[in-house]
Amino acid sequence: MTAIPFDGHAVLPATREFLAGPHRLLIGGRWVDGQDGETLATQDPATGLEIARVALGGAADIDAAVAAARQAFHGPWSRLGHPGRAALLAALARKVAEHAALFTELEIVDNGMPRFIAGLTVSNVVEMLDYYAGAAWRIEGTTTTPPHHVAAVAEALTYTVREPVGVAGLIVPWNVPISTAVLKLAPALAAGCTVVVKPSELTPLSILLLGRLAMEAGFPEGVINIVNGLGRTAGAALAAHPGVDKVSFTGSTATGRAIVHAATGNLKKVSLELGGKSPVVVMPDADLRLAVPGVAMATFFLQGQNCMAGTRIFVHESIHDALLQGLVEFSRGMVLGHGLDPATMQGPLISEAHGAKVLGAIERALAEGATLACGGQRLARPGCFVPPTIFTGCRPGMAVVREEIFGPVMAIQRFATEDVDAIAALANDSDYGLSGSVWTQSLATAHKLVARIRSGQVSVNCHGAIGTNIPFGGYKQSGWGREFGHDALEAFLETKAVTLRL
Repeated sequence: MTAIPFDGHAVLPATREFLAGPHRLLIGGRWVDGQDGETLATQDPATGLEIARVALGGAADIDAAVAAARQAFHGPWSRLGHPGRAALLAALARKVAEHAALFTELEIVDNGMPRFIAGLTVSNVVEMLDYYAGAAWRIEGTTTTPPHHVAAVAEALTYTVREPVGVAGLIVPWNVPISTAVLKLAPALAAGCTVVVKPSELTPLSILLLGRLAMEAGFPEGVINIVNGLGRTAGAALAAHPGVDKVSFTGSTATGRAIVHAATGNLKKVSLELGGKSPVVVMPDADLRLAVPGVAMATFFLQGQNCMAGTRIFVHESIHDALLQGLVEFSRGMVLGHGLDPATMQGPLISEAHGAKVLGAIERALAEGATLACGGQRLARPGCFVPPTIFTGCRPGMAVVREEIFGPVMAIQRFATEDVDAIAALANDSDYGLSGSVWTQSLATAHKLVARIRSGQVSVNCHGAIGTNIPFGGYKQSGWGREFGHDALEAFLETKAVTLRL
């Protein structure tokens, strides 16, 4: 294979071997080409160069994968029980840990994320698999009082059992590929579901590696199926498929609405983790030593390409200038480059098309009268690199304040009051409600604002404090349901009530 240049950075021999392929679809325990025979190139976002080609699946391949998943659901998998599923998840965790360096480099070269984020992501994947291996042991029913009309005439026993929903379709975005795939896949498998995974066509590689390791770990054929494909074909077919009992989707709010409509045919269950425009409230007593780097990374972590990014900054006028100065200095000190470089703090945007959207949002903010404090221009180098961009003088009606940009763009608004109701009203003036943070040294102020901010997650003196055991999801148009923790397991379970007249 011709050596692939990664901006002068070396990768492991195992990474080059994996990239050399082939990269097919996993259906019914076999690696197969798509029925149309088409392939799709995946690029290194930092260079724009092709690094691999993957088989491209469509509606016919989704049909085959769903059929394989349905057969497996009613096969040996259904009789494996909690201990067997737990053992397989734990075995897969060990496989991922053994190949952590390979997963890390695949996430970097396929997605563009910095090495420190990729490494953290892979360690989180191992943690999630272990967590849900343990959770499989804790799927329990209850006993309760029998209905009166039965108990009045005979002894009776009433109890509940928890059963898997069935075949689950898991539609995964491109921004944190392997982590988002596993935070869906692990609870689905722990619950006893079988799955069809549809990775993003932009970042399929780490998920394909996961499929390979799952087969090595001993998962029965058809339990895990992976169909690479476009959203408008494979994704749409999976969302609408009558053989799918549950869809879990992470992505844009617009696509989430389309999935809800597609799911009405057989009224499949739907979980949605959608967009965000998270508020960051900086009170006058905030410790700027914490707030400056914390607020900056709330926006710029993962190039701003994350749903919980804190992009609406509300800062008290008494510390506005000091915070702004600190944010600009911090942002200008961030190292942009290839994710393989350990010094890189911010990588490229995922693609030229997405970069054009982000740059268009910056142009619109300028046209609407926002003041550019730093950034705003694409770097003159391969890959779409947009440096941290900060706007001040923002007003509530501006698009930069209201619309999710999914890029490294921060919008700062001043406030003068210390009335928590008025501040919370500013924070809640959004269609979204996924995350948020409050920066203050007052415990009372923190509790009051946390109680008033309408978001599925609010952190104090930090931002985006997610964890495997902590439920995560949104209010309003940020989605339905919760991922992580026990809530994620519940999303893949049904409750059956049983009464026996003895």
